Amino acid sequence: MKDIPRITSSTAAKSEFYPELLEQIKAITEDQSYWVTNLSNAAAIIYHELRGLAFFQAKPINWAGFYLVDPNDDQKLILGPFQGKVACTEIPFSKGVCGAAATTRTTQVIKDVHQFPGHIACDSASNSEIVVPLVKDGRLLGVLDIDCEETEGFDECDQAGLEAVAKVIIDNCAW
Repeated sequence: MKDIPRITSSTAAKSEFYPELLEQIKAITEDQSYWVTNLSNAAAIIYHELRGLAFFQAKPINWAGFYLVDPNDDQKLILGPFQGKVACTEIPFSKGVCGAAATTRTTQVIKDVHQFPGHIACDSASNSEIVVPLVKDGRLLGVLDIDCEETEGFDECDQAGLEAVAKVIIDNCAW
């Protein structure tokens, strides 16, 4: 197995963290094209690296993973690889933050999920969320979803960093 670059500082600023996270994602996906394998490893890396950083200690990440478009219903997401507590297994496009990201195909940065219309409470500990759509050649594949136990857990820096991560995952998988 190839050496995966590690994030060297637990006190790295977000601006330093995301390029290092991106290198880890590139390393695990560049020689592997099977999407299940790549999404599984990406969920583990994202979850554990975000949880291990000092700038997230006050805003703990409690879930990171993927929801994929259901092959039997193109208006519904189904649970994919993830790290965290047991999760909702199906999300209609008409519900929640994941559904909004799927419908609009734009990243959703939600500072307080309890203020979001139609929020789905898979884990009552989640208070903020970021969801990045996975789109290839105009086709929605799914979403990258990350939850935080505190409000205002994510910002524009997280959005830019996670959108770059999503692009690498999309480009390196055989869908």
